[in-house]
Amino acid sequence: MKVVGLSAFFHDSAVALVENGEILSALQEERFSRLKHDHRFPEKALKECLNLGNIDCLDEVDCVVYYEKPFLTFERLLQTHMENAPASLPSFLEGMPVWLQQKLYLKSKLKKVLRNRFSKSKKTPELFFVEHHHAHAGAAFYPSPFEEAAVLCLDGVGEWATTSAWSGKSNHLSPLFEIHFPHSLGLLYSAFTQYLGFKVNNGEYKLMGLSSYGEPIYTKLIKENLIHIKSDGSFRLNLEYFDFHTGTQMINGKFAELFKTPPLKNESEYQKIHMDIAASIQAVTEEVVFKLADELHRLTGQKNLCLAGGVALNCVANGKLLRRGPFENIWIQPAAGDAGSAVGSALVITHEKFNIPRIVSPKDSMKGSYLGNENHDVSMTIGKQYPENELLERVTDLMIEGKVIGWHSGKMEFGPRALGSRSILADPRNTEMQKRLNMKIKKRESFRPFAASLLEEDAKDFFEKGHRSPYMLLVEEVKKSRRTMENKENIQSTSQINSIRSDIPAVTHVDFSCRTQTVDGEWNPKYQKLIKKFKEKTGIGLIINTSFNVRGEPIVESQKDALRCFINTDMDVLVLEDRIIMKEDIKGLEIEAPSLGDLDDLFGNKKQKISFWQPVLMSLGLLFFLFFSKAPLGSMYVLPLLPLFMYITPHGRRALQLVSLALVIILDKVFNLLLKVVLFFFYFIVLTPWSLLYRLIKKPTQFHPFKKEADSYMIKREETNSMWSKPF
Repeated sequence: MKVVGLSAFFHDSAVALVENGEILSALQEERFSRLKHDHRFPEKALKECLNLGNIDCLDEVDCVVYYEKPFLTFERLLQTHMENAPASLPSFLEGMPVWLQQKLYLKSKLKKVLRNRFSKSKKTPELFFVEHHHAHAGAAFYPSPFEEAAVLCLDGVGEWATTSAWSGKSNHLSPLFEIHFPHSLGLLYSAFTQYLGFKVNNGEYKLMGLSSYGEPIYTKLIKENLIHIKSDGSFRLNLEYFDFHTGTQMINGKFAELFKTPPLKNESEYQKIHMDIAASIQAVTEEVVFKLADELHRLTGQKNLCLAGGVALNCVANGKLLRRGPFENIWIQPAAGDAGSAVGSALVITHEKFNIPRIVSPKDSMKGSYLGNENHDVSMTIGKQYPENELLERVTDLMIEGKVIGWHSGKMEFGPRALGSRSILADPRNTEMQKRLNMKIKKRESFRPFAASLLEEDAKDFFEKGHRSPYMLLVEEVKKSRRTMENKENIQSTSQINSIRSDIPAVTHVDFSCRTQTVDGEWNPKYQKLIKKFKEKTGIGLIINTSFNVRGEPIVESQKDALRCFINTDMDVLVLEDRIIMKEDIKGLEIEAPSLGDLDDLFGNKKQKISFWQPVLMSLGLLFFLFFSKAPLGSMYVLPLLPLFMYITPHGRRALQLVSLALVIILDKVFNLLLKVVLFFFYFIVLTPWSLLYRLIKKPTQFHPFKKEADSYMIKREETNSMWSKPF
């Protein structure tokens, strides 16, 4: 039983291939398109995914499954617009054209593209749909090392659910409760992300890093005005301060008034108030997560917990949750965001629809998240090749000398973390390394901390608890015996970051914390050998590991991507499998930049392919225009033939292609403008009166009191939507 899982059209498009419950491959489209958080149909990733599974086309696949039920999402959008009219007009005009032109026809369009581009027989594999949080839960539980576990999913929003809890046993997931939109912990965190000048859906982890510099002095203010938390962890947002449900921004003016400081327009040097605000929302987020975990433990009695959803990438909260309990063991899906739902949806269909038995691996079934391609260019001649042991010896010496290493080796990781296949590596003892990596290599904010890769058996030598953390999703506390100061500094701005806090200063954050990746020899033996070699020479079995990319770009996929990044940064050394490349080896070498616009989109294929009918139609159109404009007779004979002449020559065909593309884009924009005009009148003539009538009959969720006299805001749920073939 071969199943392909798809995640697409919102953000972080991805593909997974699962056979009888085994994950054969999983890839994100952004790695191939080079467009960060690429939301488009994952065409390149799907082709590579099938190739890795030795599958020629989709004719050899039993079914394809999509990670959401689009009609339920459309229902939420319509209801939200109706309940908030006329305030929701900006959001309505921005989002509705996309739905009317594209997403409402998702099932038929998916079938069309799968049939035409990936099937030799031109037949469509059976297409299924899984609810968004069900896919998250599947990604969390089914690859986990637990026979039974409680499952908690927290994100921005799926169809309606923003938070969901499940009980997983064998090959079945039972829903327990949900919290529905617009009340969302993920959206609350994203609101603060935008307020502090970071980009939503991209800068939440930066906010988490910034939070360590501040003190949570605004937690009471947040809980009294923005979020009401019940003892069971359920919560409700005060929508008077937010615009995400009605407009095109996350917050409104009242939000800034609450903190008596204007929103930051971009990422800059942060002052103490910004750091304290970041620390406060981090503390509130942790409180909600802890209370939800306590309630889930009470309901299930399980000792194991699985986490997924974007909020599960908050490794600070994850580390604290593991240390405090009540769960003895926690497993977090390494691609906890929407990309991982490609894996989750495929596993849900495999185990729950087709009842394929689940095989539990003692570690887990994600194979270290090394689920991508190797991309080893055998024609590479730059640099010098080495036997493995000599290469590791040489790279270790270079790190000790203070060199920054670009490391491209083995199968690409799936998910947002570089785990020793597409990584930038350096010596953690170097006191200047954090500043150098941030400013000169990564080209990002100076306050950002770095993670550490260490030998699994040495974890307790460096950190207070020393938990196993193969996916870099836990933050640990550096052992007191390794610290060079007793207390956290009183930092007034992010310019004060270069203190030496431990004997591994480059990975020790301001609060003595560190995001960790424990490495063993089963999943990435070469990377483990490198760390062991570093330990032999320094006595420290730990190195800096950060993702192989620069700010604004996805992690590198190919060796060509790695070379381009190496050329354009101050990185010292590049390792491509068994080859070491120094800066002097690439003098004069230029690598062309990837074309981000020349990519097929499932819903709007702007890559025009010229066929004979196009110049014919252009000729007729030009003739028609000249005739009615009463142009000179000669031009009426000559000019209409120009497109046909252009069609004959290669350069002419290219020019004709550009003209065709320009016409398509212009017509598309004109059509969208007309559609928005129609929607504008529909909104005020139909939707707004219905909204007013609806409010008289039933008070909408958005108008409920902020603090409700109830024990819980949870919505109990007893079964999943098993209409697999329906997008609703």
